[in-house]
Amino acid sequence: MAQRILIALDQGTTSSRAVAFDTQGHLLGASNHEFRQIYPRPGWVEHDPQDILNTLTEALRDVVRLSGIEPEQIAAIGITNQRETTLLWNRKTGRCVHNAIVWQCRRTAPMVDRLVREGCADMIREKTGLIPDAYFSGTKLAWLLDEMGLRAEAEAGELCFGTVDSFLAWHLLVGRPHVIDATNAGRTMLFNLRTQRWDEDLLRMLDIPTACLPEVVDSSGFIGMLDPAVLGRPIPVTGMAGDQHASLFGQACFRPGMVKNTYGTGCFMLMNTGSRLVESRSGLLSTMAWRIGGQPSYALEGSVFMGGATVQWLRDEMQMIRTAEESEAIAASIPDNGGVYLVPAFTGLGAPYWDMYSRGTLIGLTRGTGKPYVVRAALESIAYQSADLMQAMASDCGFTPEQLQVDGAASANGFLMQFQADILRMPVVRPQVMETTALGAAMLAGLGAGVYSGLEEIAALWQRDLCFDPAMDDAERQQLMHSWHRAVERSRAWAADEASG
Repeated sequence: MAQRILIALDQGTTSSRAVAFDTQGHLLGASNHEFRQIYPRPGWVEHDPQDILNTLTEALRDVVRLSGIEPEQIAAIGITNQRETTLLWNRKTGRCVHNAIVWQCRRTAPMVDRLVREGCADMIREKTGLIPDAYFSGTKLAWLLDEMGLRAEAEAGELCFGTVDSFLAWHLLVGRPHVIDATNAGRTMLFNLRTQRWDEDLLRMLDIPTACLPEVVDSSGFIGMLDPAVLGRPIPVTGMAGDQHASLFGQACFRPGMVKNTYGTGCFMLMNTGSRLVESRSGLLSTMAWRIGGQPSYALEGSVFMGGATVQWLRDEMQMIRTAEESEAIAASIPDNGGVYLVPAFTGLGAPYWDMYSRGTLIGLTRGTGKPYVVRAALESIAYQSADLMQAMASDCGFTPEQLQVDGAASANGFLMQFQADILRMPVVRPQVMETTALGAAMLAGLGAGVYSGLEEIAALWQRDLCFDPAMDDAERQQLMHSWHRAVERSRAWAADEASG
């Protein structure tokens, strides 16, 4: 029998990827296509929807061609995506009315401020598990409807709202299903985690017509067939989940208390809380882990907006490095950070601060500060932000997890991973397959297609690669964290006066 293959379509913030796995979880091939980032104004971030669709289709065709895969071998396809990024398109033509508004975009911060002033914060938190923020999709959709005068069309059912998973399913699957999986729905600020439905109170709060909303489906199960025009034959698409939830699944974090951190464009730490919806007291989010067979599993999440994107900033805007890989050797070339701290609040601060008006701050500079100190401060900032998340998570749950499982492109940076272990006082474990977001999407698809019998079979496939054990003196760790928090305080609310004016 020909080898059975699972393919993940991983549509991220800076690139579109297609990754092929065998059913044992071994990586067979991958293709990656970067696309343009659009910054219309300071703090605004957009993507061209056609760039999203074209690069992902190209990546899928490339991975099949370059890996020598026959389409008949593909058992199933899973989709995973940048989550809160918001699109609105015409139901008849499929054309978007505006560029995609990216999760990083802060244009709706004044709208969020208004909701807070009107006393909506408690209702939002209780129903959605989210803290009111411009990060989430609901206010982005409201902005599109308001700014473009499209409420009548939305109410008439002429427009389709969706996150990127919805957009891809509509454009790539036979019959153009208008769907969203439960993990992505849970990031809209419109979805009730307890009832697992779009919430009338939340929709009324933002004046969102139900006619433009997609159907909420499970994260694993039959969604539709890939259009034969893409690969020459229809292929079942049986998995769909937001990237961080797919990563949690790919790390086999199936037991409550297991934690992973993905070092991608941002950093996203999720702890599985099982069937229990834990309400955070420390600035974290309650969110979906996944929904399978109609049964929701929940997680606690902390979000850092600028993780690997901080290294991209060093490369693209500051031109201090030519490649992201260079940062490891440069940071390790000096014995310490020289008192230099970078707070990469370029699009505000996420958990546990939730300050939309923080801005990037580089502090502690002296006449002797050179490029290595700035590069090292950038890498250290990723670990400090993640340590803030772990501290909040431990506070909410009443215990400190045994270890942190890591993945994402920046987890290949040995300096960063060792510093992360040191600053956490906790082992940091890297898996053999670093593509855990794609792996999770593929395995959700495999589960939905009947390739796997259950979670136990999938968990048995996970394998450890490296473990970074903490080695830093505790006094040094405490001093570093204290100075980091001083730097954070100096970045807070920097743009608040500008916004109010």
